[in-house]
Amino acid sequence: MPEVTALDGLEEATHAEVFAERRPRTVRLRLDAGDRVPPHTHPGTNVVLHLLSGRLELTLDDETYDLTPGEVARFSGEREISPHAVEDSTALVVFAPAADEDA
Repeated sequence: MPEVTALDGLEEATHAEVFAERRPRTVRLRLDAGDRVPPHTHPGTNVVLHLLSGRLELTLDDETYDLTPGEVARFSGEREISPHAVEDSTALVVFAPAADEDA
């Protein structure tokens, strides 16, 4: 039987885990207009960020991308990421283990 979760029903936190099983890790990211997550990395993962609502400026290393609802960004977790909410924004972020290059 599948596990079904409503994103609106998650706790009121910036980063809310969508599922108890964290492989792949899935997070609902909610930022108020003007909020920014400090630059950081997610080594060993591939990241998929799907903007559900609002508008984000997504900085990856030294490049910035404007995201609007429905857009999906996919990138290596080795890159330095810093999302900035231009408007109140909600995104679904999946951190999938990167494939072992020796496999």
